[in-house]
Amino acid sequence: MNLDSMYREVILDHYKNPHGRGLRDGDAEAHHVSPTCGDEITLRVKLDGRLVRDVSYEGQGCSISQASASVLNTLLVGRDLAEAERIRDAFLELMRSKGRTAPGEADEELLDDAVAFAGVSKYPARVKCALLSWTAWQDATDRALAATGGQG
Repeated sequence: MNLDSMYREVILDHYKNPHGRGLRDGDAEAHHVSPTCGDEITLRVKLDGRLVRDVSYEGQGCSISQASASVLNTLLVGRDLAEAERIRDAFLELMRSKGRTAPGEADEELLDDAVAFAGVSKYPARVKCALLSWTAWQDATDRALAATGGQG
């Protein structure tokens, strides 16, 4: 099995067996829609101080957008906000690489299953799908922090 096939399998596995799907109680919520393809997500974040206690979501759309939300849950739940933001930044950098960053060049230790999206970065229309949940997470987190005066 070549690397591209393996990464496609990772994305399909997260799509078929999603982590974090199903809205649960949270401190803040964000709803994002991609007008170009119709993908949408409602995402809730639950913070405990500066710790990401939970990320839950409901959405509809392509396998890339839904798998990306599952990967986000896997990577960010249980992390300190600073570490979660570092992971988000690394994922954004990977998605903006336009295919110039090979999966082996990405920080696999930091990104784990998210490196499977390296091939997606070659296709601008698909990048929007992969980033949908990550921008919703940022909005929900910003709202949660604003509601608590930045204390989480």
